[in-house]
Amino acid sequence: MKPFKELTSCAASLPRDNVDTDAIIPARFLKTIARAGLGAGLFADLRRNPDGAATDFVLNQPPFDKAEILIAGANFGCGSSREHAPWALLDFGIRCVVAASFADIFRNNCFANGILPIAIEDAATLAALHQAAERGEEVSVSLPDKQLRFGNHTYAFAIEDGRREALLEGRDAIATTLSRENEIAAFETRRAQAQPWLN
Repeated sequence: MKPFKELTSCAASLPRDNVDTDAIIPARFLKTIARAGLGAGLFADLRRNPDGAATDFVLNQPPFDKAEILIAGANFGCGSSREHAPWALLDFGIRCVVAASFADIFRNNCFANGILPIAIEDAATLAALHQAAERGEEVSVSLPDKQLRFGNHTYAFAIEDGRREALLEGRDAIATTLSRENEIAAFETRRAQAQPWLN
């Protein structure tokens, strides 16, 4: 997993509430467990008409087609628990999603895959961020400082210490477990001695 520390990018504004995982990556793209290539299916039904022609969806428009930050509304990532949703965002190039709130499973899946989800509950701040994004202004995120900056605004966001450290180090759940390999081995040795019938 790629470490997340500092990020400065234009931001794509998607001012919608209740964007579900089927909108993020439609079910027809879930036939694979490969992460590469899923960016092509990101918001597929919003980016393409039924005839395949591109729409005026924000991620189809320069410079937002290269945005690494997505700004959304409330309850982003609701619906099914498909991990393909953050995979598609990441494959497209999105490394940070800012929203009023997130569905819990989607938020957890973001952290597990190296995407930083930032919740901004203050409606005025989020509205100002959408406006700045629509003007093409750059947005900066500093995970070490836990701050999001745009224009003259600085927003301090909350994140659990363990999740912050894992993102900073680029450490997924497997790497976190392996970092305690010696403790696990010592426990297994003690257990085997105390309860040999379990071996």
